[in-house]
Amino acid sequence: MAQKTENISEKIDRLKTGVDWFYSDDFKLDEASEKYKGLTKLAKEIEADLQNLKNEIKVIEEDFSK
Repeated sequence: MAQKTENISEKIDRLKTGVDWFYSDDFKLDEASEKYKGLTKLAKEIEADLQNLKNEIKVIEEDFSK
């Protein structure tokens, strides 16, 4: 079975949930470092996804301008 790819909105929702954890009653200092590293990686993925989307839009704009 093929694995479903997360879209940008789903990744952003997951990032928000992760950040909210730091302000919640569930926060545990011994887990904070690993959570932070994971969220940093996720933020970089989102940034790359947005850059790719921006590049796709530029290509589409160029096609329509011809």
